[in-house]
Amino acid sequence: MKTACRMNKEQLFDWINMISFAVVETALYLDTHPCDMEALKFYNEVVEMRKNAMHEYSMQYEPLTLDLAGNTKGEWEWVMSPWPWEGGKC
Repeated sequence: MKTACRMNKEQLFDWINMISFAVVETALYLDTHPCDMEALKFYNEVVEMRKNAMHEYSMQYEPLTLDLAGNTKGEWEWVMSPWPWEGGKC
């Protein structure tokens, strides 16, 4: 597994997208296979990986979601990040 600490901004953003895909796809699988304990274990693992990567990205760069827009730098960071039309990610 990749570790967020060794990735630059673009790599970390790409990793978040990949792991987010795994979260959604596994959730869809679990909708039709709710008793698959191996899939449930995998789902819990990728959810945790996504949470960690999102936290790492928000600490190093800017928050990607409102729930990560806290005040780690003493200000409301959500509006400080570039908007998509300014070259920001969404």
